[in-house]
Amino acid sequence: MKRVGIAILGLGVVGGGAYRILTEHAEFFKKTQEVELFVQSALECNRERASALGFPQEKLASNIAEIVSDPDVQIVVEAIGGIEAAKEYVLAALHAGKTVVTSNKELYAKFSHELERAAKQHNAGLYFEASCVGGVPIIRTLLDGVQSNKVSSLMGIINGTTNYILTKMSEGMEYGQALCEAQAHGYAESDPTADVDGFDAAYKLSILASLAFHTKIPFAKVFREGIAKISLEDVADGEALGYRLKLLAIAKDTPAGVEVRVHPTFVKKEHPLASVEKNFNAVFLTGDAVGEIMLYGKGAGSLPTGSAIVSDVIFAATHVDNHYSTFKNTASAAQDVKFITDFSSAYYLRLTVDDVPGMLAKIAAVFGKQGISIVELIQRSACAGKATLVAVTHETHENAIKNSVAKFETMETVKVESVLRVAL
Repeated sequence: MKRVGIAILGLGVVGGGAYRILTEHAEFFKKTQEVELFVQSALECNRERASALGFPQEKLASNIAEIVSDPDVQIVVEAIGGIEAAKEYVLAALHAGKTVVTSNKELYAKFSHELERAAKQHNAGLYFEASCVGGVPIIRTLLDGVQSNKVSSLMGIINGTTNYILTKMSEGMEYGQALCEAQAHGYAESDPTADVDGFDAAYKLSILASLAFHTKIPFAKVFREGIAKISLEDVADGEALGYRLKLLAIAKDTPAGVEVRVHPTFVKKEHPLASVEKNFNAVFLTGDAVGEIMLYGKGAGSLPTGSAIVSDVIFAATHVDNHYSTFKNTASAAQDVKFITDFSSAYYLRLTVDDVPGMLAKIAAVFGKQGISIVELIQRSACAGKATLVAVTHETHENAIKNSVAKFETMETVKVESVLRVAL
């Protein structure tokens, strides 16, 4: 039976989960996969953390050189996160001919071209299922499940922190309180910026769109907007209009070009994504042959993400050939790829206006000049001679909305409170 030695870099939440699965399921893998997987060593400076996992102290390495020079290590699992040390360690492993399995979405989104070049040079494997959507096998689906299709679009909830917060807000909880609760449950970091400002989802969308469309989609090309400015009033308005608010990652491959964007979006309550709640994730794919597919599950956590890591370990251990990107993986997009920034969508706008005769006509005139029509309009009285207008538009263009907002901001009688997109 084939024996494969593994080294784990970092025994935190993700690395610890992978270690548990590898050790607890070792006999199961022998029986079902006909491979003996054993953890040869780990790089972890926190010895108490290692002890709590039951990791043998004598197997703790002092530095990366010990691991990459060990002939009994064939696969290196990177689970330390961040960029500088992770990149250094991953490149060291690849240059030593070791296959690498990583959960690091920021590292892969920004530097996959460098990592893949090193892997090719030294005939090493490079696997990254755990970098996107936790335990949901979205990358394996794109690589080995729907390769008979031309995937035209991808839309999903790919960040559990923001989905938890927005779920709580739909129940009436204020943003700050929902964030604190997410942190208390371990769904959000003490510094939640990467999640709530949309960076985490944008890293993942860069990776997933590149795989789906077979062309490099750099992270810098992803339009990004987070949820930190979302108000409870907006969430309640959406609920009243039949929508749920989600931080969506959207990618489309169209004849006019590629659009990739992450932003808060209202989706109709009847849409499958509307029912994805709390820390769960889901990705909605459209292929020309298979039609629509949705993958759903836990997007983060020790065992779900550890599951994705170990799945990659098993795949690498049981496959001789290494496979790399189906496109030219460079730092930048190919010259013939056009990116659409003036994308189409419906929009939700909430305005505070002077409650005087003729105000609706003035608002309509601004929209009319940009070719924007309204599908739903709610007006409610506010205090001190003010009124709140909530409008949902028909499909229009991003620039048309931006031009309208710019005009409203020059009017003393109108204040733009919020602008959100609505999925069609």
